[in-house]
Amino acid sequence: MSLLVIRRLRKMKAKPSTDATPTKESHLKVSYETLLQATGGFSSANLIGTGSFVSVYKGILGPNDTAVAVKVLYLHQQGALKSFVAECEALRNIRHRNLVKILTACSSLDFQGNDFKALIYEHIPNGSLESWLHPNSEAGNVDGDLRILSLLQRLNIAIDAASALDYLHHHCQDPIVHCDLKPSNILLDNDLIAHVGDFGLARFVPEATTRCNLNQSSSVGLKGTVGYAAPEYGMGSTVTTYGDAYSFGILLLEMFTGKKPTDEMFKDGMQLHNFVSNALPEQISEILDPLFVEGRGGEDEELTCEKKCIVGQGKDDLNQDCLIAILKIGVACSVESPRGRMDISHVVKELKQVRDTLIGSTLN
Repeated sequence: MSLLVIRRLRKMKAKPSTDATPTKESHLKVSYETLLQATGGFSSANLIGTGSFVSVYKGILGPNDTAVAVKVLYLHQQGALKSFVAECEALRNIRHRNLVKILTACSSLDFQGNDFKALIYEHIPNGSLESWLHPNSEAGNVDGDLRILSLLQRLNIAIDAASALDYLHHHCQDPIVHCDLKPSNILLDNDLIAHVGDFGLARFVPEATTRCNLNQSSSVGLKGTVGYAAPEYGMGSTVTTYGDAYSFGILLLEMFTGKKPTDEMFKDGMQLHNFVSNALPEQISEILDPLFVEGRGGEDEELTCEKKCIVGQGKDDLNQDCLIAILKIGVACSVESPRGRMDISHVVKELKQVRDTLIGSTLN
């Protein structure tokens, strides 16, 4: 089955889209040996990420020394092959500027005769959104640069991610639900353009049922990651685009509060959603990422200099109005009732209106 999927993958044709990225259809043919050499023997020095079913390595391929990300499947893990097939199927006919581009796939044997499967993607050089929002103490800053995202940069990234979901939900031949949107699955390029990746949990859904049949149950386990997965999935509901809307809403709230949905503060019924909704609009300064709030004494005073210049706090009243509007969208996307959530196409329009307001003010 997987060989058939790979053969179809190599013949993929993009459905026209206004945001589709024109590329040359020339798919690399790679073997296990080629990938072994490209990644320095799958060296830990080239390891750039891990997941439940995969390890991802940076590699250099081909005569043009193309930088790639090699996603190697843990085939001994239950569900890994299913994840591989799902990702191949999902990526076979889609192409969008805000989706990670797949170059080819490899289904082969390693030197011990074991099955080997890998997906080869373009390498996105600036890491994941997770690494920017929550840099760990070991990562450090590259060349001493401050890895801080401004209000406008975060807004652009949110629009990019929403645009990718809008494409998947409404502009593919077969609508696709991503099922695992979260900061670690959003990669940033050198221009900080966001690219949504990791389609290992993606599902095709009939167009007529993308936003209905909520009472249907599914035998499949939890779709997504704790904190980002829609609550109805935990009760066995079938996959719909409502679920992606919820994940996006949580992502949006996290981007502008700096709080993960799994933060230890969220217990006894408190969640990121009601943490934000209870504070809007009067108490917004209590929930925002400290980078968006004026120094409140002590260590926070350090934010009034270089970091605050990067964030861009020149027009506090306008920024606060924009932040309130953004957080309201996040709250509207992450309400408990699936049918009460904002559709992602509406989200894109609303976020772009906020951006127009923000950019327009800087031109005056």
